[in-house]
Amino acid sequence: MIRPAEKRDIPELYRLLGQVNNVHAEGRPDLFVMNSSKYTPEELDALLDDPNYPVFVCTEDDRAVQGYAFCQRQHYAGDHNMVDRREIYIDDICVDAAVRGQHVGTRLYDHVVAWAEAQGYDRITLNVWSLNPTAMAFYQSLGMTPFKVGMEQKLPRPERSR
Repeated sequence: MIRPAEKRDIPELYRLLGQVNNVHAEGRPDLFVMNSSKYTPEELDALLDDPNYPVFVCTEDDRAVQGYAFCQRQHYAGDHNMVDRREIYIDDICVDAAVRGQHVGTRLYDHVVAWAEAQGYDRITLNVWSLNPTAMAFYQSLGMTPFKVGMEQKLPRPERSR
């Protein structure tokens, strides 16, 4: 069952946010802090009240959260060189490690697509870290194609005096 997230889901959302964060921290310890989270429980509480940030959860029998999709409504209008458009940006999608491979991510993604179409949006966008080729392959299997590529050059860190 997929439904909008509710306040009662905050502990499970927070737990799953930790799983996502640790995947990122393992792949890029220079950027992410292990055993941390993108949001605090208080920030999650406020986010669930904001209509510009729809959050959907997949549950089994409306109990334990098996996965989530954090979304953001984005509207671009009046730009000088780009067309007006309405997008749903998937800020974060997570499937509990215990149920990966059971199509929870696909069901969440399909739900977001159907919901966005019903709301009159033009497209779905998201970012995926290059440290996670499994996620890239998953999104491409759903029909997503590369949209932008972020690049970096690490610089040597200067010695710090003690």
